[in-house]
Amino acid sequence: MKAKIFFSLCFLLLISCNSSTVYSKFDKDFEDKRWQKSDAKTYEFTIEDETQLYNILFKFSHVYDYQFPVVPINFSIQNPSGETERFTVDLRIKETSGKELGDCAGDICDLSQSIKSKIKLQKGSYKVMVSHNFKSTYLPNVLGIGLEVDKTE
Repeated sequence: MKAKIFFSLCFLLLISCNSSTVYSKFDKDFEDKRWQKSDAKTYEFTIEDETQLYNILFKFSHVYDYQFPVVPINFSIQNPSGETERFTVDLRIKETSGKELGDCAGDICDLSQSIKSKIKLQKGSYKVMVSHNFKSTYLPNVLGIGLEVDKTE
């Protein structure tokens, strides 16, 4: 009887894990927790279903009590046709009150920012380049950055 319940629960868990994530990559290779201005990260993914709507999320992990409330992040998205869209997002790290906007545990905070919401993406390969536009040659106290592409519900 216990085995039957166990397998039933495993089956329910398996069918409930219908992931909507199409692509996810996270880079953690920042020497001395410094994201150099010259170190643009590239993310490549393929869209198979152009009938869906997608969200593109930027992931940012940093040391707790980050010294900057906002960080300018540059994005360049090349679509399958070869057209490139360039834009900058002001990544909000803290509220005006100083409260962290990320999910913090100990001295590590993880932040997720939507850069494109509920958009149609044509079928094919995409290339996203991410860099920062901080006033210095590097952005300090960065633990990692990443990109995630999800189907919308």
